[in-house]
Amino acid sequence: MSQYEYASLIIGGIIVILIVRIAVGYWAAKRVETTTDYVLAGRRLPIWMAAPSIMATWFAAETLMGSSSEAYQYGLQGVIFDPFGATLCLLLSGLLIVRIARRAQYVTIMDFFQQRYGTLMSVVGTVAQIIGYFGWTAAQIVAGGAILQALLGWDLSAGMILVAGVVTVYTMAGGLWADTALDFMQMFLTMFGLLLIFGGILWSVGGLDKFIGMAGAQNTEYPFAMIPTAEEGYLGYTGYMGWFYYIAAWMAIGLGSIPAQDYLQRTCAAKDENVAVKSTYLAALLYISFGILSPFIGMAAYSAIGPDLPSEESQFVLISMSMKYLPPFLTALFVAALASALMSTSDSSMLAGATMFTENIVKVFKPDLSDRAQLMLTRLALLFSGVLSLSIALWAETIYELAVLANTCILVGMVAPYVIGMYWKKANHIGALASFFSGSISWILLSMYYYPETLLANEGFVQDAVWDAVYIASTPAFFLSVIVFIAASLLTNKIDPPKPLRDLYGRTVNMKNALGWSRLNEEPEPFLPPSAGD
Repeated sequence: MSQYEYASLIIGGIIVILIVRIAVGYWAAKRVETTTDYVLAGRRLPIWMAAPSIMATWFAAETLMGSSSEAYQYGLQGVIFDPFGATLCLLLSGLLIVRIARRAQYVTIMDFFQQRYGTLMSVVGTVAQIIGYFGWTAAQIVAGGAILQALLGWDLSAGMILVAGVVTVYTMAGGLWADTALDFMQMFLTMFGLLLIFGGILWSVGGLDKFIGMAGAQNTEYPFAMIPTAEEGYLGYTGYMGWFYYIAAWMAIGLGSIPAQDYLQRTCAAKDENVAVKSTYLAALLYISFGILSPFIGMAAYSAIGPDLPSEESQFVLISMSMKYLPPFLTALFVAALASALMSTSDSSMLAGATMFTENIVKVFKPDLSDRAQLMLTRLALLFSGVLSLSIALWAETIYELAVLANTCILVGMVAPYVIGMYWKKANHIGALASFFSGSISWILLSMYYYPETLLANEGFVQDAVWDAVYIASTPAFFLSVIVFIAASLLTNKIDPPKPLRDLYGRTVNMKNALGWSRLNEEPEPFLPPSAGD
């Protein structure tokens, strides 16, 4: 960047974005009067705000910088996790989950576990989710520090501290109101920038055919392959390990993010259940339409920039391509939007963890907590989340793997009792706990089992071997959690009778037309708060 003639213009754009975010946080703080305002934007978001906000949940550092880097190294196989897995998650959630969760008036994922199973599963799951969100937030902080390092020549740690500080300040002030307003602004800036870069490449090389000819990847002869190949397998792994890795790539976010608090929080902020479902489907369409552009740009960089970039430098191919194919002003606008995009995921994950802490841990021990005290505790928990996530980021200093790993933790322990438990009447508390612990423990043990083979495949590079082992192990661990959940529930139905699915107020949820394709053009039944006699 020091050699780029218009570096000061880009730096100025990032400074403007940081100032705007602080200002929006101040504006949003004036709209926050209750905890519901703070964590769910008052449950009144229209589709034009809800859909970009849902898309922004994950459309950030790992989708943009991370996926362009992975595609530069491994082609489309490297980005099955995201954007393909993330799009799958939105489609499945819109179909199976959103209408029920919105109808039940849940504030957090753990409200479902509390009402469906009981307090122990709710508390255990909350702790697991909060730990996962620390890793997810840390990934975005690393990406922010990396951008500032590339632009200003700062030490990576200094950039991460600045990003974490700004995000924590405006999210503490405005909550989900601030998040959604900023999501709406930066999503369109980012999408517009990706279209311009992609269009600039096509124009420069002479069309789509020429682009396909220049696309390549460092570590594969088949950059457009999306399934394991006979010669290379999946990411260098052949046989059953290659297929386990491939299935894990689809499941890590594709299933692992279905029971994700930041996503649920945005859908439940929509003004009614039909808006929530439509917003989710629209977000999925936007996500894959624009999310695929970043990997394509990464593969084009293989020829445009060169095939020999070290892996740590490949994280910046998207910025390098914008400098190469966009005018200076648009480059500044895009990089500023990129910085803004990673903050959108950081703020949502910080808020998600803080919300679960007060709703599903503090209120378990102090159910009579006043709304004012709950709002204050949520803000303090968010501050703690920002500090701890920054600490993890300073230690790990990686983007794509850290983000996906956070979802894998949830995949192996919570997806089965959440998704199956929405519909299966025989699911019980013992089955949910057995599924969580069997999936989590087997994942750890299987990761240790596969590690010697992944270490050999990575020629002694410990960090790469660890990432590969935990992903490969997640596939059998997930299927084991499903089997244990069903078996344990059936075997213990007499000593632990299943509970019906209830809403936030303890009333049985109406399961009529529960799937996401049902009655989208009809006015949904209005939510009626419980009366004094309920």
